[in-house]
Amino acid sequence: MTHSSLPKIALGAWAWGNDGTFGDTLTKNELRPVFDAAMESGLTLWDTAYVYGMGTSEKVMGEFLRTVPRDNYQISAKFTPQCANPKADNAVIEMYRTSANLLGTEFMDFYWIHNPVGAPRWIKELIPLAKSGKIGKIGVSNHNLAEIKQAQDILNAEGLKLSAVQNHYSIINRSSESSGILDYCKENDIIFFSYMVLEQGALTGVFNTSHPFPQDSERGQVYNPLLPKLDVLNAQIQEIADKYGVGIPQIPIAWAIAKGTLPIVGATKTKHVYDAKKAADIQLSSDDIQLIESYAEKAGLYTIRYWEKEMK
Repeated sequence: MTHSSLPKIALGAWAWGNDGTFGDTLTKNELRPVFDAAMESGLTLWDTAYVYGMGTSEKVMGEFLRTVPRDNYQISAKFTPQCANPKADNAVIEMYRTSANLLGTEFMDFYWIHNPVGAPRWIKELIPLAKSGKIGKIGVSNHNLAEIKQAQDILNAEGLKLSAVQNHYSIINRSSESSGILDYCKENDIIFFSYMVLEQGALTGVFNTSHPFPQDSERGQVYNPLLPKLDVLNAQIQEIADKYGVGIPQIPIAWAIAKGTLPIVGATKTKHVYDAKKAADIQLSSDDIQLIESYAEKAGLYTIRYWEKEMK
């Protein structure tokens, strides 16, 4: 389901936007080594969006991207309906241009409709942009199966193709699997990008009951109450990680790859880059995949976040 020209993992720049979700404030000087480490490691597919800090993530990313040749990286950016200019003739084209200017590119390897608010209007507005050759692959994010099929039909009627789907998918949120979205993507040659495979750090072992998430962050409010159960799950994942000679974070990432998806891993430290590279080299046994899923099911930690819905 993944494309041969793509890395096994995309690196996410959501936290580069400093929008309060993660509770961290990052500077360009702190992020530059992360970018350099990624490029050196062959992790050259970057995922961002204008809404991540209202241009902050794209601006920082763009400054770095301008220092490397255009064919050395691939960029994935998004049109977010909630940020649409109501006065624009075509809000999708307007936001695309804003992102393109910030990122310093005239071509997006992937361009997404970020969520289904107002669907299917936005996929229709994207059509002239796609026909102009400014988008490599068209994607939809946070869409359920019916919405994905609707977008596919609209694009097919115009001689275009839906090439990618991006949803929250992790060992504790498998609704894109149970709803049939993963199977649909496999059957229709659609790349499935799994985001939040580490649940914003909850599945890394870094945070626990004695070392919780920042209280003033949105993720802290969501995951801190779940830490007693997460401690148990992460201890079980640790046993599998030990078997492969890696850390806890590599296992949920390797699992997402084994499930035929392309995980997006947030990278704010060089360690995150090296962890991701290691995860891409792991081949989990089918027994271990089943074990991981059984541990996650027993934990009962299924999480739906405020911006998403149950995938049915």
